[in-house]
Parts: sequence; C-alpha cells; structure tokens
Amino acid sequence: MLMQPVMTSDQIMEMLDEVFPQIHAGGRVYSIDSVSSGEAVVRLSANELHLRPGGTVSGPSMMALADLAAYVVILAHIGPVALAVTTNLNINFLRKPGQGDLLCTCRLLKLGKRLAVVDCGIAGEGEDDLVAHATATYSVPPR
Repeated sequence: MLMQPVMTSDQIMEMLDEVFPQIHAGGRVYSIDSVSSGEAVVRLSANELHLRPGGTVSGPSMMALADLAAYVVILAHIGPVALAVTTNLNINFLRKPGQGDLLCTCRLLKLGKRLAVVDCGIAGEGEDDLVAHATATYSVPPR
C-alpha cells in the first residue's frame, strides 16, 4: 500500500520558494500540477533559457525537471525536509520534445528510512510518448 502525501502541492511550492528560490532565477517556469499517493506531476513551461539550437528543450533542462519532480514527490511524502539530497540521477533521452510544456510524472519506487528511489517519465502535455525517462535516488536525513 502506498503512502499518502503529508504535504499539498501549495505547501511544497511555498517551501521551495523559501528554501530553493533559485529554481525561479529564469522566471516562474516550474509548477506542481498534482500530488497524490506515491506520485507527483511537475510542469516545465520552458522559455528561451531552456532551449538548445533548433528550438527544442535542452537535456540539462529536462534533467533539472526530473530532479525537481523527484524532490517534490519525496517532500510530498516525508514532509518539509529541505536537506533530502540527490545521490544519483540517471536519464535517458528518448526523442526530441515538441513545442509546449513538459510534464514530469514521478512515482516513488521505495521510500525507506535513509534512501528514496523514484521513477520519472517526461512527456509533452497531452502526449503519451515519453521524451525522457529518469530514475533518481535521494538520501533522506534521519527523522
């Protein structure tokens, strides 16, 4: 049985605004679409800072989206623990993203006392085909 979230998307965004304001350095392009049992969906409304030559969203921008979305799903389920940190992020770029927002859906695979493992799929809004797939491991500080 999956854990139920202990924080809402609004509570998480307020926390991120306070402890991680640099995610908004290029404008407010990240938002949390939803938080549910074992899952979170985070949106990137990419602007010119996120594009590579050819007008497509860059790999580093998709990595940042996956990392942030993993952090969001973990925070949603452990509460406001700012010092949870990425220990591993692996990403496979599957196809060129189209125009429009990207959505990263992250699911908790394991939420232990010290480690959390997350599976993330990135797709264009309204698209079924993934443009990237990532897995992330986070170190969770002792509670």
